[in-house]
Order: sequence, then C-alpha cells, then structure tokens
Amino acid sequence: MPRPTAAQLAYGSATVIVSTIAMLLLSQTSTGLGVAVISAAALALGLLVALTVPAPKRRGRHAARTGASAPATPAAPAAEAAPGARTPEPRTASAEHPVHH
Repeated sequence: MPRPTAAQLAYGSATVIVSTIAMLLLSQTSTGLGVAVISAAALALGLLVALTVPAPKRRGRHAARTGASAPATPAAPAAEAAPGARTPEPRTASAEHPVHH
C-alpha cells in the first residue's frame, strides 16, 4: 500500500476536525456514547475523503508506457519477419548533446 500524500493527510484531517465539531454542535449531545458515535463517524468520513483524493500521476519515461491513457502499440511486422532484428531505443537530449567538462 503506498504512503498517503500530503494532500490526502490534510484533507482527511480537516474533514475529521470540521465534521466532528459540526456534528457535535448540531446534535447537542452530552453523553459519552453520543460523542463516541460522532467521533467514529467523523473518523470514517475523514478516511473516506483521504482515500478518494486523487493520487498524483506518475511522471517520467515509464509513465507513458504503463498509463491507462497510453495507446496500445501494435506489433511491428518487420520484427516478426526478422527474429534477430532489434528495435532502436529512442534517443534522449543528453545523447544528442553531450556535456563536455
């Protein structure tokens, strides 16, 4: 399970605090059982909010290949014709312009 992001922690915590205060003020309960039920409901609501905050998208070279929006690449007919043939790797900017010190 991945670690929660700062946004997930912030939204979840804010939801717990605000919803607990709002429900306690609206219900005007003073019993221990009422406070416990409201606290449990606020924690569940905060967890729900924290889990539904969208996670940041992956960036980098591998993100485009594994992303859901990436189009499927059909098999190249030339690769099937020559089993020993290799596909050239894409060139990066550092390969095109080497840095000399």
